Formats: sequence, C-alpha cells, structure tokens
Amino acid sequence: MILCGLLWSTAGLLARASSVANGWESSFWRSLFLCLVIGVLLLAQHRADALRKLVGMGWHGVVSSLAWAAMFTCFMLALSLTTVANALILQGLMPFCTALAGWIVLRERVAARTWVAITAASAGIAVMFHDALGSGNLAGSLIALVVPIAAAINTVAVKLGRGRVDLVPALLIGGALAALLALPLAAPFTASARDLALYATMAVFQLALPCVLLVRIVLPRLSAAEIGLLSLLEVVLGPLWVWLAYGEDPGPVALGGAAVVLAALAANEALALATEKRAAPGAWKRGARRA
Repeated sequence: MILCGLLWSTAGLLARASSVANGWESSFWRSLFLCLVIGVLLLAQHRADALRKLVGMGWHGVVSSLAWAAMFTCFMLALSLTTVANALILQGLMPFCTALAGWIVLRERVAARTWVAITAASAGIAVMFHDALGSGNLAGSLIALVVPIAAAINTVAVKLGRGRVDLVPALLIGGALAALLALPLAAPFTASARDLALYATMAVFQLALPCVLLVRIVLPRLSAAEIGLLSLLEVVLGPLWVWLAYGEDPGPVALGGAAVVLAALAANEALALATEKRAAPGAWKRGARRA
C-alpha cells in the first residue's frame, strides 16, 4: 500500500511535464492508455478467457467500475472548478470514509489507534493547506468530495467480491467510462508525441500498476481503515515531488503538516506490528524469517 501511494503521488509531477493545458484532454489520454494497458494484461493472463472474465464480474464489478470512473473523472473536474488545495483537503477525508464503510458494511473493527491516527493525519492535511480552507468554488468542492466516497465504495465492493470474481477488469471498464466522459470536452486535441509518451507512462506506473496491486494484493490483507489511512501518502507526497522538481516551495507550515501526517502513518503501522508480535510471537517470528 505504501508503494501504491508512492506511485499515485507522481500524477502531478508527470502532468506538470506535459504541455497539455486542458484537464479534460489529460484525463482522456490517461484513461485511454489505462484501458490499453489493462486490456493487454488481461489478454496476456487469460487469452481466450479474457472476455469471459470481463463479463463475469457480476454486480461487484459493476459497482467497482463506476467507482473507478468517478474517481478518475471527478478529481480532474474538481481541479478545473476549485483550488488544488481544496481538492486535496477533501481527498483527505478518504480514511474516514473507508473506515466507516468497512465498519458498517464489512463489520471490520477499527482499532482505537487507527482512529487516532486518522484524526491526526486529517489535521496535518488541514495544516498543509490552511491558506485555502473555506475558499474555492462550492461546486468544485462538492465534486471533489465524490472522490473519497467513491474510493470507500470501491474498497467495499472489491473486498466483497474478492475470491469470487477477478475485479481487475473493472479497471478496464472504469477507464473506458472515464475516457468517454472526458472525450466531448477534450477537443481540440493538442498533445504532442512527447505528451502521449508521458500519459502512457502515467497509465502504466501511476495508474495501472498501483491499482492492480491494490485489487489483487492490498485489499485482501489490510482493513478498509488502514487502506484509507495509507492512501494519504499520495496527498502528502504529491506536492513534495513538484517542490523538488519544479521549485514550488510549499513553505514551513505545509512541511510541518506533512510531517504530522507521516508521523501518524508511521505510528499506526508500528503499533500494529507491535500488537501482532505480542499476540502471536512465535508465528510473527516465523513470518519475519520467511519474509
């Protein structure tokens, strides 16, 4: 999940390197290349059974596809209507949304330490973007709020469908829906060959790889609350990469807020490992040796 957050956080860095000014065009190319990457992956894995995998996702796959499309589209739309800071602040609600969804639907117990870490991390994000609090377009903020809600719904859908159906094909459908939604507003197309190479790279490393890891490896092993909490790495690291690459100094207050978020994430994971070790020391040591 940490690797997923690292890969997701490169979106701003790669997008800034593009000469495309229209966010809808950026969303279209990124989603289109994602469809191609996931399509090739499915064909390589399942060959003649790829179509059957796509059709056999069931209602879990339908919900997951719609959630992916909403996340891929709404964040880009929110950025065109409100400030980046406002959009990221609302994305910081993801841990609360996923923890509540996991608790209500999946009956996953959320440890007290995780609630504390979620609260501390959310406060850190508010500090990071304190200058934008209360500013920005209301419609853009409401659209940005769709992202954490859709992420929570997607987490629950994939967890419920895990073991019965392969929900990686939902990424293909979600990307296709996002591309179709962006297409009417993407014209006139201005992307150069270099821009297309950037969006192809983004589709592979910033979207396809972390999303496949999330569906196939992370979701079966971590609770919804922990997934939401660790996803905040994207929010914290995204501005950091742009600062290092393009000199956009976030300032000492933002860096302090980022430090609070990272400390909350590290403390929660350290306490989780310590609790697991105390509960089953023999099993923990055997697992550590195998790792």
